[in-house]
Amino acid sequence: MSHSNRPDNDTFLRALLRQPVEYTPVWLMRQAGRYLPEYMETRRRAGSFLELCKNPQLACEVTLQPLARFNLDAAILFSDILTVPDAMGLGLYFSEGEGPKFERPLREEWAIRDLTAPDPNVHLRYVMDAVAEIRRALANSVPLIGFSGSPWTLACYMVEGGASSDYRTVKTMLYSRPDLLHHILSVTATAVTDYLNAQIESGAQAVMIFDSWGGVLSHAAYREFSLNYMQSIIAGLKRSHDGEQVPCIVFTKGGGQWLEAIAESGCDAIGCDWTTDLGLARQRVGHRVALQGNVDPMTLFASPDKIAAEARRVLDSFGDNSMGGHVFNLGHGISQFTPPENVSALVDAVHSHSRRA
Repeated sequence: MSHSNRPDNDTFLRALLRQPVEYTPVWLMRQAGRYLPEYMETRRRAGSFLELCKNPQLACEVTLQPLARFNLDAAILFSDILTVPDAMGLGLYFSEGEGPKFERPLREEWAIRDLTAPDPNVHLRYVMDAVAEIRRALANSVPLIGFSGSPWTLACYMVEGGASSDYRTVKTMLYSRPDLLHHILSVTATAVTDYLNAQIESGAQAVMIFDSWGGVLSHAAYREFSLNYMQSIIAGLKRSHDGEQVPCIVFTKGGGQWLEAIAESGCDAIGCDWTTDLGLARQRVGHRVALQGNVDPMTLFASPDKIAAEARRVLDSFGDNSMGGHVFNLGHGISQFTPPENVSALVDAVHSHSRRA
């Protein structure tokens, strides 16, 4: 019996590390989610989204649901990026139809100065328990991805108190009191580093940093307030565990103009949204990093043959993947209204076309 900790299907890990692959691996952002009726059923049993996140058995159940249905090459931990600010004591809650909110957003200087990084093995124990449980349940079939929000993206929620259309409160702080924002980002970067390392120790085999709102920053502010903090996290990550390398993916939505700078951050792969051409992206970053993406999630509302054609177009834009370097994904999370059978069409098209190519 092999004692390797490598999954039986390690295509995803090899593609990220730019090693030879037989086909292009595929997984989808938010693959465990509201478009699956079985997810809605488990969430109903849990009572609420937050209770689902905080119950390791149910988080494991929904993590595995898309893998039972589709031939995906990786699982991603079912959780939320806002678990970290919640553990910092900001009072996360979800209001129906309005998304996440914080009872105590960071507005006052004293509250910002009091902010501390939580111990992930204490305050986020439920996440580590879920990671360990999912790893056991996967039984080395495919790799498990752990993740966190980026410091900038978390700070947007922590200062705004919820989602925002213009980021006025946090950007006012950025321009008028950058010292306060840097303090929030610095503490949050420490928290994220600890959090991802605890996920790796609990069994995550790759980690991803979601910089969902990096694209709202000016060119100069992106580097100072987002990329620099992601770079410090990457520098502090455990890059191997149990004798295996643990690749790191950075995804800035709207970050296509900063690919070269992101490639210098120390990450193994860059997630690209659908506005970026993968072939051009590959020319720009060379062989420094792998690329992940990047079909428009709205493609999945077309007919199966149109979906397959779009998948082939994305694969062809990247070009030859026999030496790895490409993980197929959407350019952002899957829409809750997506017909599940259309996901099958996408996954099957990616596998068959990349094998033939």
